[in-house]
Amino acid sequence: MEKKIRVLVAKPGLDGHDRGAKVVARALRDAGFEVIYTGLRQTPEQIAEAALQEDVNVIAMSILSGAHGHLFPKVVDLVRKEGMNDVLIIGGGVIPETDIPALKEAGIAEVFTPGTPTGDVVKFIQEHVKA
Repeated sequence: MEKKIRVLVAKPGLDGHDRGAKVVARALRDAGFEVIYTGLRQTPEQIAEAALQEDVNVIAMSILSGAHGHLFPKVVDLVRKEGMNDVLIIGGGVIPETDIPALKEAGIAEVFTPGTPTGDVVKFIQEHVKA
């Protein structure tokens, strides 16, 4: 039996809106991935710990609050410090195009903005993760 790709969908920070994260989580599940959703208002430490405990292949973070420039890199740092160097980390949400290069430099593999077809997220993960 082929091992499923495990994806942790997380909402870092004080952002209280998770409709987009739930849509992505459902699309990933429907594509055959195993999805773990952390719920709202997660700290970077909670996200990194959940990724470690759940032995995920991917961390997919969603944010609307504008704190992506601080929270996304913090999660990357914590995950890498735990030795999870093979975990793909992606982000999405309301993120200005001008902020994306810095996020990628900080270790976010890809950033998906509003209107991105969920199939694009699925395809990106499939192309970058071997379960």
